[in-house]
Amino acid sequence: MIQDKNILCISSIDWDFNWQGHQEIMTAFAAHGNRVLFVENTGVRAPTLKDLPRVRQRLRNWWVGTKGFRQVANNIFVYSPLVLPFPYSRVARWINRTLLLRALRRWMQAAGFHRPIIWTFLPTPMVHDLVRELDHELVVYYCIDNLSESSRAARRIAVSERAVLAEADLVFVTARKLFDTASALNPNVTRFPFGVRFSQFERARCAPDGIPDDLKPLHKSLVGYVGGIRKEIDQELLAKVASLLPEATFVMVGPMQTSVSLLASRPNVRFLGPKEHRHIPAYIKSFDVGIIPYVTNEYTAHIYPAKLNEYLAMGIPVVATDLPEVRAFNAEHGDVVTVARDAKAFAEAIRNSIAENCPAAAERRIEAARQNSWETRIGQMSDLIEKALIARRAAEEGWEETLRRLYRTARRRIFKAASAAIIAYLLLFYTPLIWLLAEPLRVVDPPRPADAIVVFASGVGESGKAGGGYQERVKEAIDLYHMGSASHLIFSSGYLFAFQEAEVMKAVAVANGVPSSAIILETKAANTYENAKFVSEIIVQRGWRSVLLVSSPYHMRRAVWTMRRVAPEITVVPRPVPASQFYVHAWGANAEQIRGILQEYTAIVAYWWRGWL
Repeated sequence: MIQDKNILCISSIDWDFNWQGHQEIMTAFAAHGNRVLFVENTGVRAPTLKDLPRVRQRLRNWWVGTKGFRQVANNIFVYSPLVLPFPYSRVARWINRTLLLRALRRWMQAAGFHRPIIWTFLPTPMVHDLVRELDHELVVYYCIDNLSESSRAARRIAVSERAVLAEADLVFVTARKLFDTASALNPNVTRFPFGVRFSQFERARCAPDGIPDDLKPLHKSLVGYVGGIRKEIDQELLAKVASLLPEATFVMVGPMQTSVSLLASRPNVRFLGPKEHRHIPAYIKSFDVGIIPYVTNEYTAHIYPAKLNEYLAMGIPVVATDLPEVRAFNAEHGDVVTVARDAKAFAEAIRNSIAENCPAAAERRIEAARQNSWETRIGQMSDLIEKALIARRAAEEGWEETLRRLYRTARRRIFKAASAAIIAYLLLFYTPLIWLLAEPLRVVDPPRPADAIVVFASGVGESGKAGGGYQERVKEAIDLYHMGSASHLIFSSGYLFAFQEAEVMKAVAVANGVPSSAIILETKAANTYENAKFVSEIIVQRGWRSVLLVSSPYHMRRAVWTMRRVAPEITVVPRPVPASQFYVHAWGANAEQIRGILQEYTAIVAYWWRGWL
């Protein structure tokens, strides 16, 4: 068994999920002095409403750890990453890769966890990126399912899985069909079906313990299933079998992962929920028959049922649907599993298994399970890993190769950073991207009669220069006044630079034909919120109900939202400056314009945070 290695396990399930080969293998490696970082499932599809409990649990796991990391056992550490749940989005993939790499590298540095063996159960695009970016000693891909057939949303995984298969140093698979697919892409493929912790089940089989408490009220005969209650279970078949065997009780032990309304309506079907793995042998020992009632389709054709060896290790009869891996198991071990192709045959097989069970048949089943123990499996896996490490070390040329590898890694990082900077520069300054991003800030309604025209002056505004934008706002207000849109103007600004800005605005308006008596000044406001607050007080005092609001184009969204928050009873009609000089552009944007747009979005977030919107 390999020892004193660092193993980074990228899992397809969470650590606290139903105990499977993922936890079994990593626990075995940890017991032999290897340190394991178990990265919980990052997903092969976008989550749906049924995944909300799992999302909540992930948030709890992240919270109880230190930045998502926690130690669960000697030499075993678990990382519960928070990622954007869009595994095939390029933007989400880039963000997730960046965040995960940063978190993993910091933890690895803090823990002295260098050059790990990467063992992945997932072949997603993000995992492929992680494998390429992290400095590692070896890559092992354990392919346990045909993930592209697990759901319609997961079919896009096929491209990245081919890349992971081709680039892995070792590929382990659970099923013969998976072996055929993987062998076409990688010469180092070995079939390792899930096994059973035989010693644990043997102790339970020989122990005098009674049956679990929740089985005691159930009458014989007990037909049992252990594992996730998932969509691959043929509920229609099982419901018919339960109807054909009213004298039996069908016991389903495991977490609920799909709707079971069809089965739940049967009086002799019981769902007992998930159980700790250490209690599973006692449940199986109490069964008269163990069942594997999976549907037969392209996905299950690649499945090797993990529960098969657990049933056999307890010596109980097993009845299964016609799965390729079950047929292959029988060919190898001598028909120790009864295969049934329809409900009638399935029910008959259960009845016969109970009636004809004998010690000799039980011993044959136990022997088959002994040959498929996890102890044997993991030992064989470890031998292959050790040989691959020896070959890798022989191929490397001492410190020179290590130094070259470090320089290659550094060059890749520099190239990626420079490429990202160049792309960002071109997008911002030579494409209309910034204006597309800024468009939601613009809001305008056609002019209509109102009680007053309100102008929010700019102070230094988006230009950062005194008096940088009030002239064009005053001009728009004057034009609206001469159109007869309102009988009064309100200029709002508390800014003072040589002269009071509001006074200057009034002088410009009077010089352009607006009577002084039609102009009202608000001279205390220092920001948009105060503009809205003080102007609203003037409007309410005069009994007015509607205003035309004038400001710069990309300030208008925040200005309108603030006015409506401060005085919801006042109708606000947005009338931004049609073409602000500051924002004139042909194609891309300049640095000042980009700063002005970002400043506006930042201000909206700040106003929302302070309750001003």
